[in-house]
Amino acid sequence: MTSRKTPDDRAKPLLAVLKGERRDPPPVWMMRQAGRYLPEYRELRAAKGGFLDLVYDSEAAAEVTLQPLKRFPLDAAILFSDILIVPFALGQNLSFVAGEGPRLTPPLASAALEDLNPFPARLEPIYETVARVKARLDPATTLIGFAGAPWTVATYMIAGEGSRDQSPARRLAYGDPGRFAVIIERIEAATFDYLSGQILAGADAVQLFDSWSGSLAPVEFEHWVIGPTARLVERLKARHPGVPVIGFPKGAGGKLGAYARETKVSAIGLDETVDPAWAHKELPKRLPVQGNLDPLALLAGGDALKSSVRRILDALAERPHIFNLGHGILQETPIAHVEELMAMLKGGK
Repeated sequence: MTSRKTPDDRAKPLLAVLKGERRDPPPVWMMRQAGRYLPEYRELRAAKGGFLDLVYDSEAAAEVTLQPLKRFPLDAAILFSDILIVPFALGQNLSFVAGEGPRLTPPLASAALEDLNPFPARLEPIYETVARVKARLDPATTLIGFAGAPWTVATYMIAGEGSRDQSPARRLAYGDPGRFAVIIERIEAATFDYLSGQILAGADAVQLFDSWSGSLAPVEFEHWVIGPTARLVERLKARHPGVPVIGFPKGAGGKLGAYARETKVSAIGLDETVDPAWAHKELPKRLPVQGNLDPLALLAGGDALKSSVRRILDALAERPHIFNLGHGILQETPIAHVEELMAMLKGGK
């Protein structure tokens, strides 16, 4: 996995690790590091109104992206946005219902994709956010863009909302695989353009969030997770050589090895259910690994946090490693616990 470094790569510890270099201590960022556990985020969101109002205000979204870096010695900023911006650009109506989550209309379980009117201009403010963050970011800090992976995005587009077991999408994939493939292909094309646009705007690396990959049987996982991801990675690497693509197939478990080998992602994110010692043995030898502290261990703090961090660091001590959570930081997480984590990682405690 080791690749030729540019001077800029070496100046960014996290980017260097994504390209195959081992750094000690490992660089760190956290999924959802910009979010509701921070009072400054809650204040800005209240001032802006709804979630989409915040995402589509490029100046405010840039400020949110940078907020956690003003508090903690993180090695990366990750774009503040949402994985459902792609369905919004494909023509579905997007709203966020307080206490219930996102809604997409019309749901594709009952509507035809061909009836939607795409609005690619809905992606432009996101690129502006990336550019604004890039202009203000410390040169040593990596800027990560992201998108939802096609399978996960499809589950929302088909059901029109989040679902516990992704049943509407799974039923459609089994019952009408041809129609489902068309939906995946359309999402895949839009996602490629979206990630490419983020890279052109200044993203140093991108991450594909496949939050619901764990709900699929092995053959379906091969069709709808590995296949689209592999095609995206191939196209992104061809258009943007040297820009790493991180894959995060949450819940993949024993399918992680096949995912890593067949998608050829630059690095793989582990959720908190994966034993990092097992992952070190099963994954390609020099593949960079990201993760995988349980967000609840961070919430708990103290001995639970210290022992969890030590297990991860010990298990991944012989490969390129980016320290991260196994999923997003929880809203209730005390800021003092994040400070404690940073002291452990940056202070050698």
